[in-house]
Amino acid sequence: MSNRQPPIESLEVEDRVFPPPEQFAARAVATSDLVAAAAADPEGYWAAEASRLEWIEPWQQVLDRSGAPFFKWFTGGRLNASANCLDRHLAERGDRVAFYWEGEPGDAQEITYRDLYERVCRLANGLRELGVGKGDRVAIYLGMVPELPVAMLACARIGAPHTVVFGGFSPNALSERIQDCSCTAVITADEGWRNGKTIPLKANVDAALESCPSVEAAVVVRRTGGEVTWAEGRDHWYHELVERQAPACPPEPMDSEDLLYILYTSGTTGKPKGIVHTTGGYMAGVASTHRQVFDLRDDDVYWCAADCGWVTGHSYIVYGPLANGCTGVLYEGAPGFPGPDRWWRIIERHRVSILYTAPTAIRTFMKWGTDAPAGCDLTSLRLLGSVGEPINPEAWMWYHQHIGGGRCPIVDTWWQTETGTIMISPLPGITSTKPGSATFPLPGVGADIVDEAGTSVGLGQGGYLVLTEPWPAMLRTLYGDDERYLETYWSRFPGLYLAGDGARRDEEGYFWLLGRIDDVMNVSGHRLSTIEIESALVDHPAVAEAAVVGRADAITGQAIAAFVTLVGGVVGDEDLIGELRGHVAKRIGPIARPQSIVLTADLPKTRSGKIMRRLLRDISDDRQLGDVTTLANAEVVREIADMATAARAAGQEE
Repeated sequence: MSNRQPPIESLEVEDRVFPPPEQFAARAVATSDLVAAAAADPEGYWAAEASRLEWIEPWQQVLDRSGAPFFKWFTGGRLNASANCLDRHLAERGDRVAFYWEGEPGDAQEITYRDLYERVCRLANGLRELGVGKGDRVAIYLGMVPELPVAMLACARIGAPHTVVFGGFSPNALSERIQDCSCTAVITADEGWRNGKTIPLKANVDAALESCPSVEAAVVVRRTGGEVTWAEGRDHWYHELVERQAPACPPEPMDSEDLLYILYTSGTTGKPKGIVHTTGGYMAGVASTHRQVFDLRDDDVYWCAADCGWVTGHSYIVYGPLANGCTGVLYEGAPGFPGPDRWWRIIERHRVSILYTAPTAIRTFMKWGTDAPAGCDLTSLRLLGSVGEPINPEAWMWYHQHIGGGRCPIVDTWWQTETGTIMISPLPGITSTKPGSATFPLPGVGADIVDEAGTSVGLGQGGYLVLTEPWPAMLRTLYGDDERYLETYWSRFPGLYLAGDGARRDEEGYFWLLGRIDDVMNVSGHRLSTIEIESALVDHPAVAEAAVVGRADAITGQAIAAFVTLVGGVVGDEDLIGELRGHVAKRIGPIARPQSIVLTADLPKTRSGKIMRRLLRDISDDRQLGDVTTLANAEVVREIADMATAARAAGQEE
C-alpha cells in the first residue's frame, strides 16, 4: 500500500444503495458462480465465452502474450463476424425481427434476420463487383438508417475493414480519416435527417474526396431524394447496385487477429487516433458483455440509443446484439423531434425492455421535465443502462424514478473506444448499485487505481484508472502508428494500460469514475475532480446540467469555474448563484466552492453528446477559442464567452 499523497482527492460521499430486485436476481443471466469461475481462471473463462461463437477453424492458443503489449487472442482460429451475426440465426430465428427502425420523419421498417441477411449479402456482392476485396478499407458516412449496419456487416462479410465516420462530421474530418487508412470506397447517402433538417452527406463526401485519391468508388443511398452532384464512373446508386446482386454471399474466413474495423477517436487536438479492432477477440467480448451486462433474455426488445458512428453503436447496436440473436431498435433522428416525447413513444410502441443511453441525454430530459415520459407507457422497461461519461447521482436517480418507475436496475457502464467492450459495470442480478458508481470490473477484467508511481492506492482514495490484464476486445494498436500506441497507453506505467481517466474506490471497493485526467483541478494544493463538483451542482433542484473547469488563479493555482443550465421554468439570478455556491460547499466542502458560476441555456457538446470542457477552459482563462468543428452547437460557445466576459466586468465572481 502506498503512503504517497493520492493524485486525485475524492470528497463526495454517496450512501444510497439499491440491491437487485429479488425477482430479477432469481432469473439473472450472470451469477456469482460465473464471477468466481472467471476470477479463478480468466483465460478459461474467455475461452468458454468465445466457444459460444461459430468458428470455421478452432484456435490453438487462447492468449499469446509473447509480443506484449501487442497481445493476440484465439490465435489460429478462423471465423467471420457477419456470419456470426446472421447466418447462424437463420434456421431458428430467421423470421425474428432484428431491427425495428424508425426514421425521423416517421417512416418505419421491421427488418427480420432473414431480410437483414439478404440485404447484407446483396451489398457484399455489390462491393465485390466494384473491386472491393479482403483487406481493402471502406469508409461509411451515413445517418442512422438501416443501410448503416448493413454496410458494416457487408464489409465484415468480405473481409474489408470498415471505418464508420459519424454523419455529423465535416468534410475535413472525413477526408482526414479516409486518407489515414487509404480507403478505396465510401458508402454514403444523398442527405440525412436531424432535427427536421437535412444534412448534406453526399456534398460533404464530394468535398472530402477532392483530397482522397485512394477512393475509387462511392455508393450513395437515396434517403431524402435531394439533388446531388455526380461523378460518372466513381459514384453508384446503392439501390441500383444491390438490386442486381444475388441474395447470398459466402462469408470470407478471417483469422481471429484479422482487422475487423478502424474507428477514429475525434480527439480535442492533434491527429485523430485510428483504433484497431480485430475479429475473434472483439466478437467474443461484445457478445459476452452484451448478454451478461444487459441480462439478455429471449423475448427482450433492446434499444441502444447511440449512433453507429461511435464505438457504442459498433459494439452494442450491431456486433454484440446481432451475435446474440437479439431484437433491437434503430432510430434515425434527434430525441426532441418532433417533440420531447419521441423516445418514450418509441419505447411504448415497440415494448422496449432494455434502454441504454448517455448521461447527456438523461440530463437533457431532466431539463425538459417529467410530463413527456409520464404521458407514455414505459412499463415494458425492465433494465436501464448508462454509457459515455460518468453519470451524476441525481441524473441516476431521475432515470431510476421517472424512466424506470423505481423498479428497473441501472447498469452504469465504463469503457472506451479502445477497450471495445464494457469493462466496469454492475451485473444487474447480483450487484447492489450506488447512484453514480460503475461498481466493479466485469468477470475476466483486471482493473486498479494507482498513484503517480503506479502503486495501487487504498480504499477511499483516488488516482489513475489502469487495466492490469489483457482482455479479448482490446485495441491491438493505432492504425499505422505502433509507436503512438505504446506511448499513449503503455509508457506511463509499464505493464499497465493507462485508461486516461481518474477514478476512486470507496470504502467498500466500488469504482467511481472522476472524468479524464485532464479534467482534474489543482486548487490550493488539492487535486479535485470536476465530476464530483458537477454532481453536487446537479444535486440542486434548480440545476439540469453543469460543467466545471479549472482556470488560472494567482492565489490558489487554479480556481473553480462552473457553467450551469437550469431546469425549465427556473429563473436564474445572483441569489441563485450564491445559493449554488453554498450548496456545493455544504455537499463537498468549502474547498470545492466555485469561484464563478455562469448560467447558460446550453453547454458546448460534441455530436456524440460529450461536453467540451477544453473550450470552457479557454473561455474561463480568456484565451482564444480552440477548434470548434466537432461541436454540435458551436453557436453556444460565443454566447457563453460573452456571458463570462460580462460576469467578470460586473464583478460577479466570488
